[in-house]
Amino acid sequence: MTDSNRNIKKIAIVGGGSAGWMTAAALSNALQGACDITLVESEEIGVVGVGEATIPPIKLFNQTLGIKEAEFVSRTEGSFKLGIQFVDWAKKGHSYFHPFGDYGAPFDSVQLYQYYLKAKSEGLTDPIDEYSLAWVMAKHGKFSVPSHDRRMVQSTFDYAYHFDAILYARFLREYAEARGVKRVEGKVVDVSLRGTDGFIESLTLENGTTIGAEFFIDCTGFFGLLIEKALKTGYIDWTHWLPCDRAVAIPCKHGGEFTPYTRSTAREAGWQWRIPLQHRIGNGYVYSSKYIEDDAAEATLLDNLDGKPLADPRRLRFVTGRRKQFWNKNCVAIGLSAGFMEPLESTSLHLIQSGITRLLALFPTLDFDEYGIMEYNRITTGEYERTRDFLILHYKATERRDTPLWQYVADMEIPETLEYKIEQFRRGGRIVAHELDLFSNQSWLAVYTGQNVWPQRHDPLADARKIDYRARLAGLRRVMEETTAAMPSHADFIAKNCPAKA
Repeated sequence: MTDSNRNIKKIAIVGGGSAGWMTAAALSNALQGACDITLVESEEIGVVGVGEATIPPIKLFNQTLGIKEAEFVSRTEGSFKLGIQFVDWAKKGHSYFHPFGDYGAPFDSVQLYQYYLKAKSEGLTDPIDEYSLAWVMAKHGKFSVPSHDRRMVQSTFDYAYHFDAILYARFLREYAEARGVKRVEGKVVDVSLRGTDGFIESLTLENGTTIGAEFFIDCTGFFGLLIEKALKTGYIDWTHWLPCDRAVAIPCKHGGEFTPYTRSTAREAGWQWRIPLQHRIGNGYVYSSKYIEDDAAEATLLDNLDGKPLADPRRLRFVTGRRKQFWNKNCVAIGLSAGFMEPLESTSLHLIQSGITRLLALFPTLDFDEYGIMEYNRITTGEYERTRDFLILHYKATERRDTPLWQYVADMEIPETLEYKIEQFRRGGRIVAHELDLFSNQSWLAVYTGQNVWPQRHDPLADARKIDYRARLAGLRRVMEETTAAMPSHADFIAKNCPAKA
């Protein structure tokens, strides 16, 4: 029997932005008024606000809150995302696509990509991208929602969103406040710790207001006001594997194609993102300060925009890595305060989402059971490390040696966990997975093959099976092209279903 008197009644969330308001919205929806939730944020501090691309699980987060997709996309001036195109990563002049969803549709017990590898060994020159419906749609600028009928090729793709992160936070703020969350404007200048056990007891704002709570959630971004400045939790630096430590971001007018995908273009000392929204394009250059000066990075970005800049460039500094503990005492870090691994695969908002999901699954009482905290930290550590390895793969698996950054990452030592995965694929086309992997086997396959990591051989069962696989592969390509031709354009789909309000 649980003692309801030990239930938490007061929660303080420090920091707004995507992390703060996603947390506030999810807690207010789940707790249904059982807790007093206060969110403290300062207009003076502002938010990072460049996390504009997502991965498919964001749909589940919105659905859990009861948010309708059309309203969400309209309110955030959003668009749809079928995956990420990588340009000049494996080598200059080469590109590939990381699709959301599967390659083709299964036609045998042997996986389709093994038949593709067999055909490639026999002279097939088509890139594997062409067997992904997400890419066929993306290259033609088409969009529609997937079918739920697994017999249809339209069921083989998935999608996520591009959107204005500041508008999303504003949208969720309305949602949370309608469910009882209290917002307090102010800058935290002091954090009081309990003398008996070092737990956080209260916050003091610049105007002298004191805010007490039983449970604190740190959404203060890179600064880590509670988790680090107050609780001295410690940070694990991964810059030796993910050397980019700066970014410059700027929106611009539309001047190019309205793509239903994100584009990542490798540059001299990092990479540039291109994220198309309804009324603008989000752009940024993520780079290593060791290999390029800030002014030169900004100039590179400004020279590679589709249209006229709509604001001044914003410069950001970060250290890739994670907190030694994500939950310490009566404080959980969510978002950038928990760690950061650069926006290469649009993981930032997802790590917020998964942190919130775990928090709800392991929601504490006033006893703050150490085993619940240990489990939260164990699962979160694993998620960060597996995500880290996937990002490192993009840098390590490159043929480029044309600049010091690319020389460094191509030659660097990598985690044993990633080395093992790469070697398994090199030797026999085996994709080693963990049951809690954020990125599916199809995602690993996309990056392996896209960056020219090819197996020494295909699955021997593909030789044993008596099936006309070349005809099946050709048939899949034909059906995908025909299916895509019948779809509306990305722009038309949005105009009909979820246009932003003027």
